[in-house]
Amino acid sequence: MNTRIDEMIKAQNVKFKYIKHDEEGNPEGEITAIDDVSLKIKKGDFVAILGHNGSGKSTLAKHFNALLFPLDGTIQIDGMDTQDESLLWDIRHNAGMVFQNPDNQIIGQIVEEDVGFGPENMGVPTDEIWQRVENSLNIVGMNKYRKKSPNHLSGGQKQRVSIAGVIAMQPKCIIMDEPTAMLDPSGRREVIRAAHDLNKNHGITIILITHYMEEVVDADYIYVMEKGKIEMQGKPREIFSKVEKLKELRLDVPQVTLLAHELRKKGIPLSECILSRQELENELLNLYRNK
Repeated sequence: MNTRIDEMIKAQNVKFKYIKHDEEGNPEGEITAIDDVSLKIKKGDFVAILGHNGSGKSTLAKHFNALLFPLDGTIQIDGMDTQDESLLWDIRHNAGMVFQNPDNQIIGQIVEEDVGFGPENMGVPTDEIWQRVENSLNIVGMNKYRKKSPNHLSGGQKQRVSIAGVIAMQPKCIIMDEPTAMLDPSGRREVIRAAHDLNKNHGITIILITHYMEEVVDADYIYVMEKGKIEMQGKPREIFSKVEKLKELRLDVPQVTLLAHELRKKGIPLSECILSRQELENELLNLYRNK
């Protein structure tokens, strides 16, 4: 009898350290990158992990598809323990990874070849590979570029091709490790829009690692990391209502949330946490009407 597993990711008391080296490459100590982290990410959720540079968020992300392994504690992906070497193929098949720099992931000379590379390595039959390539490129809105060289694409388009390459391997979960860090605002919007489409319309669990606050206001749940620990967790409204705490952690808040916070400090009776411009406009309009 099969037991249904609700969690896509389950981390329990995870610890990880890097070896610190001197200028000559000699080990001179250890740096704790993850310090006793426990979390659960449900299947089908869109979860964001926030943190300043050096907070441990990207190190944690690399544990989610067994690129790194805990020194203590356990990571389970869809019920599979990452420490079990016999399960690594299944784990990496189920949990795809999109990195910060799309140029590091794109290896094909033509877009469609690049997207088909993963399924081909998995031994997928040729006819099915091309079907997956077409479906994946359609999902991220890049099918019309399938015959082009990736070198002729913008940063946002390249990142969407990288995402299509992961989709083509049909994972249950996609971990995006700061996928918009090297993109302009237009490219960032393209990628985040694609991520939400994958989550809402295709049921793929999305884990977004980022330090751009505007990208996570529509997430189901947020974890905030600092010095290798989970410092805050909750729904976006809970997290962004704590503006001063986020400032202490050297993190921004969405601009409209900060504006509403400052107006509230000036005595304007606005709601505790406003996440969108439309919300702010509606509240200010209601205040004006009720004067």
